Amino acid sequence: MNLDQITQQYLSLFPADLSGNPMQRQTPKVLSSTTEIAHFKNPDLIIFNEKLSEEIGLGKIEKQEDTDFLNAKSLPAEMKTYATAYAGHQFGNWAGQLGDGRAIFTGEIKNAEGQKSEIQWKGAGATPYSRHADGRAVLRSSVREYLMSEAMFHLGIPTTRALSLSFSGEQVVRDMLYDGNAAYEKGAVMTRTAPSFLRFGHFELLSAQGEIETLKKLADFAIENYFPEIDIDSPNKYADFFKTVSEKTADMIVDWFRVGFVHGVMNTDNMSILGLTIDYGPFSFLDEYDLNFTPNTTDLPGRRYAFGNQAKIAQWNLWQLANALFSLIKDESKLEKILNDFNTTFWIKHDEMMAKKFGFDQVQEGDDELFTNAQQLMQDLKIDYTLFFKQLESYDENIDYKVHFKEVFYSRTTEDQFEKLKEFLGLYQNRLAKNNISKADSLTLMKTANPKFILRNYLLFECINELNEGKKDLLNKLLTALENPYEEIYPEFSVKRPNEYDGQTGCSTLSCSS
Repeated sequence: MNLDQITQQYLSLFPADLSGNPMQRQTPKVLSSTTEIAHFKNPDLIIFNEKLSEEIGLGKIEKQEDTDFLNAKSLPAEMKTYATAYAGHQFGNWAGQLGDGRAIFTGEIKNAEGQKSEIQWKGAGATPYSRHADGRAVLRSSVREYLMSEAMFHLGIPTTRALSLSFSGEQVVRDMLYDGNAAYEKGAVMTRTAPSFLRFGHFELLSAQGEIETLKKLADFAIENYFPEIDIDSPNKYADFFKTVSEKTADMIVDWFRVGFVHGVMNTDNMSILGLTIDYGPFSFLDEYDLNFTPNTTDLPGRRYAFGNQAKIAQWNLWQLANALFSLIKDESKLEKILNDFNTTFWIKHDEMMAKKFGFDQVQEGDDELFTNAQQLMQDLKIDYTLFFKQLESYDENIDYKVHFKEVFYSRTTEDQFEKLKEFLGLYQNRLAKNNISKADSLTLMKTANPKFILRNYLLFECINELNEGKKDLLNKLLTALENPYEEIYPEFSVKRPNEYDGQTGCSTLSCSS
């Protein structure tokens, strides 16, 4: 591995606490603090994403020192590791300073094309920002993040990526449901990467502290490194920056709606300025379609982060970023226009996305009503979101629709409900006939928009249980399936959530500790 090519540019460019003091504390006026990794004594590598490692310029594992690096066991002597400070709104409330509580940066690396990637461990020990926690991670949450971040990448959705996953060799105490029943679980550590892990919260922290010069420097750094389309010398560069962040965020949420992904904890500190899906916690793909579904037990009963609310919450979070950037932009009307445009842009892109899911070449008048009818039908009849579109691809009016769609329902279906489905299918066939493309091209649109495989929570639950028993068969199958989500490689995965997992913790809903 090219460990000697890893640099700590962020650490050197911005105010930092270089004391290495591990005490959990407030760190005013700095954006990072040096901190030691755990130096696990008996870690064991489970997965290494060699292809990704080579793509970012890190390379293959060539010696024991490389494995020790991935496992957070030992590092090159000259490498300084650090955690970053940020702030945020959590569940709508200002939380003040937060920061990397379980993430520790090794730095950044460039590949042969000059593309930069940041690398960090998750679960490698406590930092000054751990907020009375231990900075460790359990196998359960680490497997979930490793597999889901890679699943999202292969679905074509912007995301952080997973480099490696290891047993830490420790037992970690966690209260999975926050109900007072803490228990020991296997510890784990993963390495992950992204072009940048900068969050809305980094800018919120500097604004709240009145550190305007550092805020300006951070915005310039972001523009120069990640937004080449913005003229760094333009007097409108900060407004252009905010506008581009808003557009990238809208694109990401549209993609979440396309595949039925629910993030579960869209706090501002969990929002990437690059429009990346970041911080995988109590997430879930939809099984039955439900706009009110939240996978996060901490989000009940308010359901702030429910599936159907994600665009609205993204816009709310952008308001908070706008407030943080106001001292740089100083134009309230310009910010308000960008924020109002988010809603318009999102729904235009949403309907264009839905048109592709249904195989339409473009959005026509009346399509918004058809999409609404489809969503209401799926919700009322408790229809599996992914399987419905899978079956729709191969449906025509000569097929017995009751037989064709019988496996998409999560509840017993009455004749009246079947009649509603029949009525919708008739409307859909009529609309399909108005396409300006061939049936084959229409089917191609559907196949590229609708995954055949989604990484359902019950599959993750089974995989975690097997890994706890030392088995990797399901893990390897899931890795193959998630790398080919638009193909049906394993038909046994293209089924509804089995009944025995209804209500099972870790299969439908999870806590923030997940």
